[in-house]
Amino acid sequence: MELTDTHTHLYSEEFQEDQAEMMQRAIAAGVSRFFVPAIDSSCTQAMYALEAKYPEHVFLMMGLHPTYVKDNYEQELAQVEQQLSQRKFYALGEIGIDLYWDKTHLEAQKIAFRTQIQWAKKYKLPIVIHCRDAFDEIFEVLELEKGPDLFGIFHCFTGTYEQALQALSYNMKLGIGGVVTFKNGKIDQFLHQIPLEQLVLETDSPYLAPVPYRGKRNESAYLTLVGLKLAEIYKLPVAEIARITTENSKAIFGI
Repeated sequence: MELTDTHTHLYSEEFQEDQAEMMQRAIAAGVSRFFVPAIDSSCTQAMYALEAKYPEHVFLMMGLHPTYVKDNYEQELAQVEQQLSQRKFYALGEIGIDLYWDKTHLEAQKIAFRTQIQWAKKYKLPIVIHCRDAFDEIFEVLELEKGPDLFGIFHCFTGTYEQALQALSYNMKLGIGGVVTFKNGKIDQFLHQIPLEQLVLETDSPYLAPVPYRGKRNESAYLTLVGLKLAEIYKLPVAEIARITTENSKAIFGI
């Protein structure tokens, strides 16, 4: 069984003490491909070090996370553009809009999001969208940029059925993680109406650990629990969930 974690912050400080053991646990559990999002320039070297350790398993994205869009965002975007011009990445991510913590930089977040979408088109890459309390704002930008060259993943999808359909209309797949196992997560109530071909699996580790680890540190090995929940929802063997969602990830990332 081959599972793909399409979104995991493996370089996070939370894994500083046991990164090697955490990776071994994940690989032993059948997770063989790890797609790693960028946050801002402070994480770049840690991402490269991780890739050097696990070149057959780790695939990097580049981008500026919306909660790190501050007064110096133009400088941060310049660094993203520079990195994109120098080497291969597998997506622009994670990018988007987050209005949960702070609404003061909304206009800058929109500019950063749209700019990075345009770079994704230039390099023929998918985008990986971070959306928190910002579906309307995200859809507003996607509406401006929609077209055959716009595609990617709506990371950590937590919206309604209607919002899921709208996300899919922009050529996005839905990233499904630990939230699907939460009693109040709600997406498990309508997910069966979404074709499995439109989903990819993710952990967002070290965040959003699935039940029974909710509230604790998440890690990529727990992707199997997300797979088991989808097997229950779609009434399919977990190996089939793994196969289809990994194929979906290959269609997005090109590998």
